[in-house]
Amino acid sequence: MTSELLSTEDFSGESCPLCASSAVAFYHSDERRDYIRCANCGLVFVPKPFHLAAQDEKANYDLHENNPEDQGYRMFLARLFDVLEPKLAPASSGLDFGCGPGPTLSLMFAERGHRMALYDIFYAPDRAVLEKRYAFITATEVVEHLSSPGEVLDELWRLLEPKGWLGIMTKLVRDREAFASWHYKNDPTHICFFSRQTFAQLGTKWQASMEFVGADVVLFQKA
Repeated sequence: MTSELLSTEDFSGESCPLCASSAVAFYHSDERRDYIRCANCGLVFVPKPFHLAAQDEKANYDLHENNPEDQGYRMFLARLFDVLEPKLAPASSGLDFGCGPGPTLSLMFAERGHRMALYDIFYAPDRAVLEKRYAFITATEVVEHLSSPGEVLDELWRLLEPKGWLGIMTKLVRDREAFASWHYKNDPTHICFFSRQTFAQLGTKWQASMEFVGADVVLFQKA
């Protein structure tokens, strides 16, 4: 049983969790939740009444079987790894943000000689790693889970050294029609949905060089 869906009148107090704009409006509704879209940055997000409690969110992640020995999983992560790793200097320092219960991308970088730190709010919660600087940071299938994406992404950006890279992998919103039948929105832990417009606005804000790769990877380079 889900909470009663919000009406459009209930959105008057909502603001975008990425850019803080109050120019938000109803975007979609299904049997589980409502979805709101920010007119300023294009982020589609789920209102807080539909966010899972932390213990329920973790219980969902505990079901994931992310095994570093799984070649299929490695091939999935290679969509980011293969385009980011060649841009790095030898033995670069990296942070795998949101590494999950079976860190694998970090291992792939370490196998190429890079020095990796891990952070995950549930599985590697040592915030000391968020007080250091890095040549690159990765966030694969992470940003869609963030309740405060603006705050978190700005924090990651500050951790990058000059000329550093931020690599993000997440499925992108195309349009309202596609969203209505999109499987990606059905995961109850997915509460923020980015588009090319959303990332382009972030790139402008950060004064970053930006590169889209395929359907779900974006790279930002710090000036």
